[in-house]
Formats: sequence, structure tokens, C-alpha cells
Amino acid sequence: MVAQLRGGTQRSSLALEQKDRQMDGGARRTDFAALASAGYYIALHVGYAFPLSERNALPELWVERYTQRGFMLYDPVMRWLYENKGAVRWSAIALPDPRGILQQAARFGLRYGAAIACAPMGTEGQRSFGSFARADREFDDEEIRILESRLRRMHEATAPPTNLTRAELEALSMVKDGLLLKEIANTLGVSEGAIKQRLKNAKTKLGAKTSSHAISVAVGYGLI
Repeated sequence: MVAQLRGGTQRSSLALEQKDRQMDGGARRTDFAALASAGYYIALHVGYAFPLSERNALPELWVERYTQRGFMLYDPVMRWLYENKGAVRWSAIALPDPRGILQQAARFGLRYGAAIACAPMGTEGQRSFGSFARADREFDDEEIRILESRLRRMHEATAPPTNLTRAELEALSMVKDGLLLKEIANTLGVSEGAIKQRLKNAKTKLGAKTSSHAISVAVGYGLI
């Protein structure tokens, strides 16, 4: 229902907000908040441990309880999101709930919900998902369609670039490991100019201004 909080969540959430504004012509959309009036959690491009970007708009007291008690390991909603694609109402998830997480969530106003998962893009892609809640009633089919459509848009808009070459990623990885340009060139048997060009190409494709920024973006995408 909500992933564990971690350091850097605020930074990645801000990045997601910025992407939203770019997608919506600078105006902040309220689709999620308007439909999921009790709160929601969104994770974009989930890697081995953490998502590239996330937004946690669930009640703070519930997030605190969920995190402190390690509910993620037992949460049937999160299990469904990791194992499936598409959309489902929480009430239709036929998975065990040994900790009674859904019953406890209801006491925090999260009585009805929908889980939506976007399948990975490509053979090595990362999935995105969202969990949305209301206190008053079930989500209807049209509301779930709207939520799924917008989450899909965000999933596709933040997908990692696929046009970086192996040589460009290799150069970035070696810089990340602390090697100097001369050392990289000697190791690969090419000129320093060739390494500079590979790094320049990588920065352009990743939308980065510096090599450090490019490395950060590439690591976030799980490319290196």
C-alpha cells in the first residue's frame, strides 16, 4: 500500500512533481488527489530496491505506523502490485493479509482502494505502480480508467533512454569508479578525445549538463 520511507524521497518526489508540470503545460493537475481523496502512493520505475521517483500522499500517521511495523513485507496490495499488471480494487485482491493491514488502514480513512501496475517496458524495464484510496466508497470503473491512464502517461514519460551505446555507458561507469580520462583511454585502447565524445553523447542523451549529473541520472535509471 505504501513503500518504506527512505532518505532522498523528498528529492525524487520533487523530480516527479516537475515532470508533472512539464507534462501538463506548467499547470499542476489534481486528478489523483481529486479521485483518491483519502490519499495515494505512486512509485515510478521501481528498481531492485527503490523507485526512480515516488510520491507519498497518504496520511502521515498511517505512513508512520506502516513503516515502523514493517507492513510492506506482508501487504497484499504491494504483493499484487509487484506480481501483476493492470488495475484491481483492493476488495478484489485474493491474497492473504496475515497482519490485517487492510483492516488497520481502514481506521486511518483508507477504507476503499485501487491498485494499478504498469508492466516494465522492454525485457529489462522497471515497473511503475500506484495505490489509491477513498474513505467513502469504491472507485467506479471510469475513475479507475482515469487513474490508470494518467499513471501510464507518467510511466512512459519517465522511461529511461534506450539509445545510449555500450561504449557510452562504459565510459560513464568508469568515471563513476573514479578513473581519470587518461586512465579510461589507456584501458580501452582509444584516445582521450574519443572518451570525451562518448561522455558528451551520454550527457546529451540523459539530459545532463555535467558528467556527474549524467552519472547520477544513469545510476537512477539502473543503466550503470
